[in-house]
Amino acid sequence: MAKEWILNSAMNRFQLNFKRNVGPTSESIRKCAPKTLDEWQNYYFANVKPKEHIEELGKKLYTKITEVIQAEVLEVTEQDCIDYMLELVIDRTFDGYMTEIQTIYGQLQKVLNVKIEPAPDEWDRLFNVDFYIKIKDKYIGLQIKPISFGGSSQLPEIFKEKAIQEETHKQFTEGMGGKVFYIYSIKIGDKKEIYNKEIINQIEQEIERLSG
Repeated sequence: MAKEWILNSAMNRFQLNFKRNVGPTSESIRKCAPKTLDEWQNYYFANVKPKEHIEELGKKLYTKITEVIQAEVLEVTEQDCIDYMLELVIDRTFDGYMTEIQTIYGQLQKVLNVKIEPAPDEWDRLFNVDFYIKIKDKYIGLQIKPISFGGSSQLPEIFKEKAIQEETHKQFTEGMGGKVFYIYSIKIGDKKEIYNKEIINQIEQEIERLSG
């Protein structure tokens, strides 16, 4: 319901539902252990905050919505909305994507204990390589692909893309001496991790081969 969304957003923004305003509600209801809504209501008004206090918070919420938020809404222009949508879809998506890639190659660099560097733009265009590892006068190529939903929904498309790029990766190996490896990243909770961890051993073997 639109009205509830507005009320909830304003309440959270101005922290009217914070503990300092409404008291320790979770702790209090467990202490009360009510069997009915009336029992909880009576306990709350008697032991936590009086009804008049909550009503005053409601009046304050009304003032915030009708005066503060309404004034802010009137200042929003059509261009503000256009700029915000562009920033959300383009800028923030790109920033998140780059952060994920940098997080993954940082993890990989730590595990392999080798320096991983961003590939030149020319390599990106010609060979579809994002990063590289230099071993003596040879180079190993790396391509990092973020995936989602447990790694399943995007994999068919990624594998199709990988098949298309195999020829450019073959050209990289012929010219630079090392193989190109795909590293898939996945977000688990708030952390980004390497999805196909078996690739680490394969890269280590290629480093050993080129070092020998």
